[in-house]
This record gives sequence, structure tokens and C-alpha cells, in this order.
Amino acid sequence: MMNYEPGPPAPQRAPATPAVRAENLTVTRGSRTVLRSLDFTVPPGQITGLLGPSGCGKSTLMRTIVGTQAKVTGTLEVLGHPAGAAPLRSRIGYVTQAPSVYDDLTVRQNLDYFAAILDPGRTAAERRHANVARAIADVDLTSHADALAGNLSGGQRNRVSLAVALLGTPELLVLDEPTVGLDPVLRRDLWTLFHTIAAERGATLLVSSHVMDEAERCHRLLLMREGQLLADDTPDALRTRTGAETVEAAFLHLVDEATAANTHEKETTR
Repeated sequence: MMNYEPGPPAPQRAPATPAVRAENLTVTRGSRTVLRSLDFTVPPGQITGLLGPSGCGKSTLMRTIVGTQAKVTGTLEVLGHPAGAAPLRSRIGYVTQAPSVYDDLTVRQNLDYFAAILDPGRTAAERRHANVARAIADVDLTSHADALAGNLSGGQRNRVSLAVALLGTPELLVLDEPTVGLDPVLRRDLWTLFHTIAAERGATLLVSSHVMDEAERCHRLLLMREGQLLADDTPDALRTRTGAETVEAAFLHLVDEATAANTHEKETTR
């Protein structure tokens, strides 16, 4: 398993309105409850990691935050608005697990297309060109700018999707497992970019992963299992609370605690 050096400390700012606030957030799919009464906040201007095993509800939670998930109950505010509200459309960048690019267009053409949607009009052409060039450089694809997206590797296509999300300098970036399929050098470089976006642009990032060592790169963590939150805290606080040396060990400790509590509850209700 790769070991990351801890990321830079969270920027010190005066208390501010959370970028995301959830109370009793629940999502059902048919007869199954996918998210179970979640209460959490995502602080602004920081990187919050959403971590847990595959199938625990991370992608469902991200879809809920960006306003594309059905059958949602409870309270969910994003950048001061109800999730999915029209004013949020230009303020959030969202990267799904599957690359959202057109294979028959080049990298630059893909970004030109989405930039024109975000910032239409002839007078905006120069601004769009600058934004496209910046986004391509951010994800280190300048040398592939004129390559067809369909000819790129899976990791490169993921980075094109990330570049699209970076157009327009969004206030909130929601990234669903953005480092899957990337080699260690690119993973490191992307995490460096994430910290730059938070520190220099003041953006909030919510980054999901099932790789526990990536937790060490986050300012704050939401640890999930089976649709429930096991913890909402900083990596240091989680290690201290559980007496563990790593976030992965802390997560396993919390899983064991939750399992024991559930077993005890079932036994006492028999």
C-alpha cells in the first residue's frame, strides 16, 4: 500500500457558513435505504475526504449534493441553497466515476464545447480561451490538447473530465474517485493540485475514495460504511480518538465498534 505524506494543514479562517450542511439526510431506492439519517457539515475552503468501501453510499451522497438524486428526505444545504437549486449550477463542478467526455473530439474541443455552455456569447471568446488553456494545464494535458479523447488512456480521460469541472473556477468541486486508474506520480500531482485549488482559489473540495491512505491528504474526513457515517472529523482527531497510527486503522477500529454496538442492540431487543 502506498503511504502518502500528510497534506498541508487546513487554512486558518474565521468561522464561516458550511459549504454543505446535512441534517437527517436519507435516501431510499425501492425498499432499500441507501443513506441513513446523515448529519454532517463540509467546511468551506478545505478538502474533505469521503471515504469508505465500494458500495457504502459515497456516489449516492455525491449525487444528492449536486442535486441529481431522487427520493431524498431531510435537510441538505449547498453553498447556502437547497441542493439542486438553479443558482448552484454554475457554482459547482462535478466529476463522476465514468469520464464525461466526447471521444470524437480532441481534449481542447471538449473543453471549448463545455466552456461555451458555461460562458456563452462572442464577447466571452477570449475569456473562454484563457479558461480552457488554464484547465488543460491544471491537469497536465497540454501536450495532449489536440489528441482525440477516444485515443487517450483511461486515466487521461478522467483528467479531461476534471478539466471540464475546473472551467469557470467553481466554488465547490465534487470529485467521485478522481484518482482511480492513475499511476502514483499522477495521483501525487492531482493531490497537489487539489491543495492548490483550496489554498489559492478558496474552493471547497469533496473527494471520494475507497483508498484509505488518501485520507492522509485531506483536511477533514467523512468515514462511511453501509450508508451510515462512522465519523466526521480531522485525520489527527480520528487517530487520537481511536489510538491508531493511521486513518485506515482508525476506520477499522470504528467499524469494529459499530459492529459490536449493533450486535449488542440486537441481543437486547430479542
